[in-house]
Amino acid sequence: MRNGESGVRDTSGVRDTSSGPGASGAPPRLRVACLLGGPAETDCRPPGVTHWLDELAGERGDLALRVLDLADYDLPLRYPEHPTEQMSSFTAELAWAEGFVVVTPECNRSFPAQLKHAIDLGYDEWHAKPVGFVSYGFGCDGVRAVEHLRSVFTELHTVTVRDSVGIDLRFTDEKFPAGGSIYSDGLVRAAGALLDQLTWWGLALREARAARPYVA
Repeated sequence: MRNGESGVRDTSGVRDTSSGPGASGAPPRLRVACLLGGPAETDCRPPGVTHWLDELAGERGDLALRVLDLADYDLPLRYPEHPTEQMSSFTAELAWAEGFVVVTPECNRSFPAQLKHAIDLGYDEWHAKPVGFVSYGFGCDGVRAVEHLRSVFTELHTVTVRDSVGIDLRFTDEKFPAGGSIYSDGLVRAAGALLDQLTWWGLALREARAARPYVA
């Protein structure tokens, strides 16, 4: 939140796989929050999208990914005088992260209001961190939602990575039979490029933040 209002969540009972160097002396894993946007009761999320991303991140060994599903948070529509426990928990997760993957549907050529509201709850927590995008829609792959999000995240002093992943749900039932995967080789390659760029920027900005405070 603005002016350092974010709460601090007790994570003493959470195993943080990003702490400590890897077996080969590599830097600690990049802490990535996967923000799952859109109301769960109305949108049609790609099946297992966060599980798919988590598997890809796990195969790399250089990312520690947490899912922030907006459906799990009761975020007030109006800003209260003091942050609620849910608001503090959410912004604490944003502060924990060193990079973000935003998963969004495209709704009327843009992204949903619930996602914008959640993004606006943070401010300092976003600064000098990379953001990548996975988008989806029916008859589109969500590119217009992503372009709108890029301008929002520019205002929040982030770096948005060039490559994104777009999924057209219109063809999933036809192209992928029951038990099959919608995540084609092309989508896997696109996700690989996104994660490569997110990791490069995330590690570079981690070093930069450690060397000097970011000036907003």
